[in-house]
Amino acid sequence: MKTLLIPLDERPCNYQYPQMISQTNHQIELIIPPQSLLGNKKKPASLEKLDCFIYEHIHQVDNMVLSIDMLVYGGLIPSRLHNKKKEELISRLNIIKRLKEMNPKLKIYAFNCIMRCPSYNSAQEEPDYYEEYGYQLFRRKYLLDYQQRHGLTMEEEKELESICIPQDIIDDYEKRRNLNTFVNIQILSYLENKDIDFLVIPQDDSSPYGYTAISQQEVIQVLKEKHLDQQVMIYPGADEVALSLLTRAYHDFYQFKPKVYPYYASILGPTIIPNYEDRPMYESLKSHIRVCGARIVATPQEADFILAINAPGKIMQESFVDEKEKDITYTSYRQLLDFAYTIQEYIEQGYHVALCDSAFSNGGDIQLIEYLDELNLLDKLISYAGWNTNCNTLGTTLAQACLGETNMIKNICFRIIEDVFYQACVRKEVVNYNLPCLGLSYYDFKNQQDQVEQIIKDKLQEYYKSLKISQKYPVIIHRINLPWKRMFEIGMEIEVCYERNNEV
Repeated sequence: MKTLLIPLDERPCNYQYPQMISQTNHQIELIIPPQSLLGNKKKPASLEKLDCFIYEHIHQVDNMVLSIDMLVYGGLIPSRLHNKKKEELISRLNIIKRLKEMNPKLKIYAFNCIMRCPSYNSAQEEPDYYEEYGYQLFRRKYLLDYQQRHGLTMEEEKELESICIPQDIIDDYEKRRNLNTFVNIQILSYLENKDIDFLVIPQDDSSPYGYTAISQQEVIQVLKEKHLDQQVMIYPGADEVALSLLTRAYHDFYQFKPKVYPYYASILGPTIIPNYEDRPMYESLKSHIRVCGARIVATPQEADFILAINAPGKIMQESFVDEKEKDITYTSYRQLLDFAYTIQEYIEQGYHVALCDSAFSNGGDIQLIEYLDELNLLDKLISYAGWNTNCNTLGTTLAQACLGETNMIKNICFRIIEDVFYQACVRKEVVNYNLPCLGLSYYDFKNQQDQVEQIIKDKLQEYYKSLKISQKYPVIIHRINLPWKRMFEIGMEIEVCYERNNEV
């Protein structure tokens, strides 16, 4: 299968991860634009050059995984900053029709994000005024939406009246949101006319009330009117969607529908609403299983693989929370060692097990990794992820589990180093201790980014060496980079030094 991927943006999660996973399957040839074409954070991609790349390769591929945000706006962040007119947006969308004309057998799996509305003040990924008015923009619309649906208390009414945002800022923000929602709805016509074969409309950092929820309902209303329910999925996520659609394209191409048996670490796990999402974990699971072209089964015996889901006991916290501040339900409502033993039993019985580590947001569960390491199980997993949001983790885990055939240990080592050791441990250490000593901060490395990257690399190398698996599979970290000049995520290149005569 030859697939053209137009990613959401240039970050490793959208650019590197799909390549890493496709490289574990010899039946997938992934064609992706040079990273230099894809812009840089707020700087949009070169759309003219991107179009040339697409036209050059579209004749030779079987299918295409297409980010509408990249095609129309030049990336995820540019979609929140643009000043495009409606006519220009339509012109960009019409490229999709031309692609089908150029390659009539082409299948297009597209995704287009519902514009997020973060609940905090920061202009790092939003318009400049979000630095001062971000939370108020979020809270104002949240309360207005809640008022319309349920009514407000006197205290909430006073809070709403006290919010003061310049009208020109509200107008600018809402104008862009309305245009983006127009694109979300316009895309449905392309699906209806068979110019797109399958569509995902993910919500990035979603909330049950406010701008994002309203946009979602507007799209759903049109979706139902057009009777497109079976061809469109709307759920929380963003950075994992290309992986999910690549997986679906693969299953469609080879006409295979894998069966998945989910097993949760806690009894409340399926009902917990994760951080940054708007629905219970099990509801998101159903969406992700469906979008990647698989199905849920009721018993392990029926399954092609078991999806072990490390869920919180009752409350989800950030992975980097201090041990003394960890919610007690992580132990009282969850028996983590029993979860590890159950994974061991499944593996010993010959089942394939993929591990979705969603107990925390923004990083993996180091205690679980230590348990599995002691039980010599890490290299026996077929997939592992534990990064950012529950849905980011879920989509990544499923993609690797469904697509992986060979050399999967490299990706498992990569994910442990990044998701557990960087996101849950090293990031916090460097931010709290190393950066202040150098006069630096989370978003400001001055001219010392190389030094910060070296500190991170050295720390990650030591953390990995603390695991037993490092003796069987030594890892050399060749490169660490901070792609958006911030501490949130890293880019990384590793080499696994395999045991002699060891087949992976």
